[in-house]
Amino acid sequence: MAREKKHRSRGRRSPLAAAALIGAGLLITGGVYAGATAAFAATDQSTVTAQVSVDEGEKLFVANCATCHGFDLEGTENGPSLYGVGELATEFQLATGRMPLQMQGPQAPQKQPQFTDEQIRSMAAYVQSVAPGPTYPDERILDGGGDVAHGAELFRINCAMCHNVAAAGGALTEGKYAPPLMETSELHIYAAMVTGPQNMPVFGDMNLSAEDKRDIISALVFQQNAVEVGGLTLGSLGPVSEGLFVWIFGIGILIGATVWITAKSN
Repeated sequence: MAREKKHRSRGRRSPLAAAALIGAGLLITGGVYAGATAAFAATDQSTVTAQVSVDEGEKLFVANCATCHGFDLEGTENGPSLYGVGELATEFQLATGRMPLQMQGPQAPQKQPQFTDEQIRSMAAYVQSVAPGPTYPDERILDGGGDVAHGAELFRINCAMCHNVAAAGGALTEGKYAPPLMETSELHIYAAMVTGPQNMPVFGDMNLSAEDKRDIISALVFQQNAVEVGGLTLGSLGPVSEGLFVWIFGIGILIGATVWITAKSN
């Protein structure tokens, strides 16, 4: 008697396969919809975002800055006018924490900023809309790809007398000082050269071209990332700190050794 051959029925699928197929379809549809929505929002609301930022910046300015600088940026007896300051200087002062000013003194110290990056950009955009001035540079100026050797030479000629040849900062007259630059961002180095905050002079394009500024920034970025091969830098302040170190520790060790030898002999 011949054995019956059992054939698997064709066209019959597991219930799990149908569920998987439906789930995959829903995922694909949802992904396509989300991508299309994001693209539409990015293209359709670009101009609205800029306007909203300016409006938000005006509210923040009125609440935090108008007391000293005036509601129309005209200045008061407590603060200078901001006409012609622009967004670059505004971003620099707020992002470095120098503004709002904590107290009157010889110089506004750098401290932790009181606003988020978005709020700072919004206030800078508002100032730029009312009193246009220096604006953000092209990204190429801040890329650190300039001539490092030329930038270091320009820094020694134009900046080292205040900031120290190692960019470690230095003291000025009447309680003022040039801050260290070893942790300063590329944008803020550029902003300082263009806007001249505190006691720093303004370096326009007639003094230092855009390429010169790029080279100086590149030299400072290189110095910030360089590995110290000479041992302890002692603040890179030159012979004063080095001499003090030798007097305190070097001669102190010699005196201690002399006392120890004398005590042993007795």
